[in-house]
Amino acid sequence: MDPLIPTFVLLFAGLFAVMLLLWAVPVRLWIEAISSRASVGLGSLIGMRLRKVSPPAVVRPLIASTKAGLPLDVSHLEAHYLAGGNVDRVVRALISADKATIDLPFQQAAAIDLAGRDVFEAVQVSVNPKVVQTPRVAAMAKDGIQLIAIARVTVRANINRLVGGAGEETILARVGEGIVSTIGSADTHKKVLENPDAISKTVLQKGLDSGTAFEILSIDIADVDVGKNIGAELQTDQAEADKRIAQARAEERRAMAMAAEQEMKARVEEMRAEVIAAEAKIPLAMADAFRSGNMGIMDYARYRNIESDTHMRKAIAEGDPDGPVATE
Repeated sequence: MDPLIPTFVLLFAGLFAVMLLLWAVPVRLWIEAISSRASVGLGSLIGMRLRKVSPPAVVRPLIASTKAGLPLDVSHLEAHYLAGGNVDRVVRALISADKATIDLPFQQAAAIDLAGRDVFEAVQVSVNPKVVQTPRVAAMAKDGIQLIAIARVTVRANINRLVGGAGEETILARVGEGIVSTIGSADTHKKVLENPDAISKTVLQKGLDSGTAFEILSIDIADVDVGKNIGAELQTDQAEADKRIAQARAEERRAMAMAAEQEMKARVEEMRAEVIAAEAKIPLAMADAFRSGNMGIMDYARYRNIESDTHMRKAIAEGDPDGPVATE
């Protein structure tokens, strides 16, 4: 057996052991922690590797907090990493809060981060309030004139209400609702244009930041424009609607009158037909009267005289001077 084979095997095994040790123990990171006086042992680093935790994602934020005079427990940082949180963002938020003398414990910062909010940005907004602008809010005063207002809302983050508190959208919606209510309660649009600050004062007194993650510091009306004359348009539309209703009712009455007239004409024609039918029976009745002896020639002459007199009176009534003349 070649004596060099055991030597190569031992050399390979030693090289593998060194590579495994360098992977399990990030020596450079450990040296950085030691030089920064951050308490991280070799056993903790090896445990992070075994628990599939990225050592730089935990150790470097620990170094930053130690340098900032804010000692943290490496086990807490590792637990937050395993929970899916952003360790670097939480640590930066804690450092910023500590420098701004804001009471922010690690557990609260971790809860805010796990809730999906940017805890570092929240601390910045708490230190430096930001301004959010509402969209164009249209409202109508009591005189029917439309006003379009834009407001700028200065808000500051409320750390204690970040978890479970409403966001900026709720603030903007409430401010818009307050603007509509305030303009709608004004007697005339001129009063609103004369004192636009009255809108902000009224809206600010309503406590719109209740239940939100922010505290409203001020509400400033940036712009107020005059829109349409909604009252006049509504009156015009109402008058047009009343006109159409009146026309429909008049048309209904006209149709009913025409129907009644047609019915009356039909009744008259029916009566006329009955009269003609009755008149057609007169000669037959007279012939029967002659045959039976109930009527003589003198009676017939008087009948004809009465008939001629009736036609004459009818012609005079209708203005016909050439009508028939009665005979004796």
